[in-house]
Amino acid sequence: MQERSGTLGETPLAYRALAGKEPGVVFLGGFHSDMTGSKAAYLAEWCATRGRAYLRFDYSGHGASGGRFEDGTIGGWLADAAAVLAELTKGPQILIGSSMGGWIALLLALRHPERVAGLIGIAAAPDFTEELMWAQFPQSVRDQIQHEGFWTRPSAYGDGYPITRALIEDGRDHLILGGPITLDRPVRFLHGQDDPDVPWQHSLRLAERITSRDVEVTLIKGGDHRLSTPDNLALLGRTLGALLSENGT
Repeated sequence: MQERSGTLGETPLAYRALAGKEPGVVFLGGFHSDMTGSKAAYLAEWCATRGRAYLRFDYSGHGASGGRFEDGTIGGWLADAAAVLAELTKGPQILIGSSMGGWIALLLALRHPERVAGLIGIAAAPDFTEELMWAQFPQSVRDQIQHEGFWTRPSAYGDGYPITRALIEDGRDHLILGGPITLDRPVRFLHGQDDPDVPWQHSLRLAERITSRDVEVTLIKGGDHRLSTPDNLALLGRTLGALLSENGT
């Protein structure tokens, strides 16, 4: 079974899709990442092997999609995800969100619960713009963002990238960890205990906030932020298989 590549909308948003049985699987990538990463590719193979519908895409300003990364915000990328979900899938889907994608997936589930059959967060990072960026930036960086509109943050995964005032301010409109997260769907979180970017306690806090009774957190001893080793990917497959009542092998 071959993935179909295409674009959606004026931006345009690049995507790859597999036709197959429902509920389908939608992968939502992380901040400054794209749909060609190891987790997205693994899920494409996993779904193809089982005849399962699958969709992966790039947010605006990411990967093969149009737009500029520095113009992006959580609200804008959420709108991208909502458009892709509405136009390219049918019925409830399993949302799998990595890092920032976990935040976007949760926001989607809160806004469109009828389109969500379940959710898997991989090092999910809701509220990261406030808790893991702004709250931890030194005053000099905050001042630069306030006065110049951006700061270029170094990255361990490649070139540095801009953190904009718009990203921080828009992020405040989408914070979810401050109260109950009203979601009545099965939710699974996978988190590495050696994650240097998003503390694993973040997933425990999420589990406490989500109102669903069907929430599980799996901590991976020695696991990093990406969780892309063969063992990590196999765990992701088993987790997805269990949600879909398949064997996950």
